[in-house]
Amino acid sequence: MLLSQLTAWLSLSVLTSAATAENEGVLHSEIGRLNNQSLLWGPYRPNLYFGIRPRVPQGIATALSWVKVDNYVDVQGNVRYTCEQNEDMEGYGWEEYDTRRGGVQTIHDAKNQIDMTTMFVKVPGGAHGGSWAARIKGEPREDAPDDLKTTVIFYLTAEAPEDTINVDESSSTGFDEDVTFTGTSRDLGGYKLVVTKGKGAHPASDHPANSQRDLEKTVVHSDNVPQHHLWQAKRLLFQALQTSVNDIIKEYGPDTAPPPWQVYMLPNQAKSGNIQMVQKVFEGPFEFDILFSSESAGIDLTSEDLSREIKLNSEAFSDRFKEIFVPKAPFDTRKYEKFGKSMLSNLAGGIGYFYGHHIVDRSDAPEYEEENEGFWEGTAEARNRRQEEMEGPYELFTSIPSRPFFPRGFLWDEGFHLLPIIDWDTDLALEIVKSWYNLIDENGWIAREQILGDEARSKVPPEFQVQYPHYANPPTLYLVLEAFVDKLQKSNGSKETGSERLSAGDFLQTASVDNPELGLEYLRSLYPLLRRQYLWFKKTQFGDLKEYDRDAYSKKEAYRWRGRSIQHCLTSGLDDYPRPQPPHPGELHVDLLSWMGMMTRTLAKVADIVGLSSDVQEYNKALDGISHNLVDLHWSEKHECFCDATIDDFEEHALVCHKGYVSLFPFLMGLLEPDDAKLGKVLDLLGDENQLFSPHGIRSLSKRSPFYGTDENYWRSPVWININYLALVQLRDYALRSGPYAAQATDLFNRLRQNLVDTIFKSWEETGFAWEQYNPETGAGQRTQHFTGWTSLVVKMMAMGELKEGGSGSSHVRDEL
Repeated sequence: MLLSQLTAWLSLSVLTSAATAENEGVLHSEIGRLNNQSLLWGPYRPNLYFGIRPRVPQGIATALSWVKVDNYVDVQGNVRYTCEQNEDMEGYGWEEYDTRRGGVQTIHDAKNQIDMTTMFVKVPGGAHGGSWAARIKGEPREDAPDDLKTTVIFYLTAEAPEDTINVDESSSTGFDEDVTFTGTSRDLGGYKLVVTKGKGAHPASDHPANSQRDLEKTVVHSDNVPQHHLWQAKRLLFQALQTSVNDIIKEYGPDTAPPPWQVYMLPNQAKSGNIQMVQKVFEGPFEFDILFSSESAGIDLTSEDLSREIKLNSEAFSDRFKEIFVPKAPFDTRKYEKFGKSMLSNLAGGIGYFYGHHIVDRSDAPEYEEENEGFWEGTAEARNRRQEEMEGPYELFTSIPSRPFFPRGFLWDEGFHLLPIIDWDTDLALEIVKSWYNLIDENGWIAREQILGDEARSKVPPEFQVQYPHYANPPTLYLVLEAFVDKLQKSNGSKETGSERLSAGDFLQTASVDNPELGLEYLRSLYPLLRRQYLWFKKTQFGDLKEYDRDAYSKKEAYRWRGRSIQHCLTSGLDDYPRPQPPHPGELHVDLLSWMGMMTRTLAKVADIVGLSSDVQEYNKALDGISHNLVDLHWSEKHECFCDATIDDFEEHALVCHKGYVSLFPFLMGLLEPDDAKLGKVLDLLGDENQLFSPHGIRSLSKRSPFYGTDENYWRSPVWININYLALVQLRDYALRSGPYAAQATDLFNRLRQNLVDTIFKSWEETGFAWEQYNPETGAGQRTQHFTGWTSLVVKMMAMGELKEGGSGSSHVRDEL
């Protein structure tokens, strides 16, 4: 343990054990400072195979690329840089990763015949987020030739216009030993970054060009480019290589050119610049280190420090995983533990920092009110008028669904992402929630998809880039806040566990629970934003009860997703799930009413814990209205399930029942009482193998539906892990509470848990990836690969434990959430 880290922990231990009104403010301030420092650096460019950056708008950013250079044909198409879906990878991702410490990632690159391992550690100290280091290792795969030739390029860029990175000039042929860069940044202070000489053989060449391109040396190519081009490092690499290749061809001709590993080398051009490219060429296995030392830390990191920290971090990660997420029977074996570590690590390793402008249409076009029949045609015309504008810049600290396909923030995904993270690192989850609410506008809207900056937009088709301030998304962040409130209430102000965690060195992960006043302070500051968002939902997503004279207990609690088209309701998150046809301004959506019920319940808890009794009464009254209206407006006695509603040809309220996920939502949100006969009907539907229950999880749509598996078949049959997780949590809750359906819930819980874990694990074992969804007939993972967003909820499923027949207990749904 480094001295500076130990000193900080000991100081806080004294403050924590002797907290008084006088020093409590000091404690909170110091915890906040250390929290920001420990989260400053990370692989926060998750769209890249490996990219380290700080959580500041304009700091320095790094990246890594590599390619096999055995021949001329494969080079341009096989350079690895951004994560892509179709690059012949046999799996990649973090095997161990903790956001505050670092971790180990392996990339099984079958096309380039090499396994790349990146080991990353963070070392606290100083005033600018501490130092960090990475070890890059390449190991030829079994099918690779003994003399496999690989070139590796490390990129270092300065994002602020006034910043440059300095490097000592070398000979024209490169550096014999380590390469040292220095610079100063407003947010990072002074720093030094060393790329070590490393270990590994280098290919030989007896071509005359060898005198100009010494393959045993490290090449540094420096340049100054416009700031908005810095994220396109791969393109800049190709531009520089093209110049080098042209010079070779010009001098030696195409027939007598050097071998490819000598041709594809950057011209050595070491100087000050805002981008530095460091290139090494290896034959066979190799290893080198990247050592970033903050000047304010007062000591430079060494490779020995890196080796020590890698070992300590691995031990700490393993110990903590066994404490929090150890898989329970029948998954209590080493292979499932390895699987669980991978899923959790890739979820946390997918956390990124994004900064830039996004595109918003605030035209407030009258068509966007969606008041008339045929409204979807009018809204399409309004969108086609292209009245959007750039807004920002904004910043967001968030986890992402998928590194190759969805490397950006998604509002409704995020709540699911944070359910495992809040167990692992409570204060990290709270930091991410706060980052999302920092984006809220004056009306209470948060864009459902965060596409901040040119790099993020490069992965998004133009038709999906514009955000609309009347579009909602399921408010899943309230699931996280509800879990946090329950943690606070259970802590009961006890500092004993806090002291134990202090000695273990992970006190920052639970600081807001171990110090309840800190947690209450967080909720007090967030509550006005939560309420603003809640009122925005009520204002913009209301369902029309008055116009159509519907008979309902409450005349206020009914809701409709805005943004519908004939085939889609993208804002609901259930894109192509069947809805009433044609769309109608009198539609009511049972899933949205259920989300509002969960949101209202959570706000009542938050308002209660921060002492706002009048608001609690308001929310409880609204929740009572929602509970009744779920039945009055959405329950079908004929179909024995909850359904969406519309207005029929006779201007009457009519239910439209597409049995599937939408039918389950009042149950999924915990809005049914244990003795409610409707709960029994919902469980019957969920467990019906001819409708929803499959050997691989709950299908998104009933097999008996005429829409099953049709058209896009996105939410029309596949098994989705987020919805299955919600079902699993509720089944466990009802199984552990007294009621007539406890035995049925127990049986369904045990079978569903087994099916889900088996399916996700088998596909991961076969393909090397977690997937966006799973085939209900075969269990095969499908659509987006490396979907380690909400699919990572499997780590919580394995940790739940099997239930015994007839068991009872006091566990509650929010314990699992």
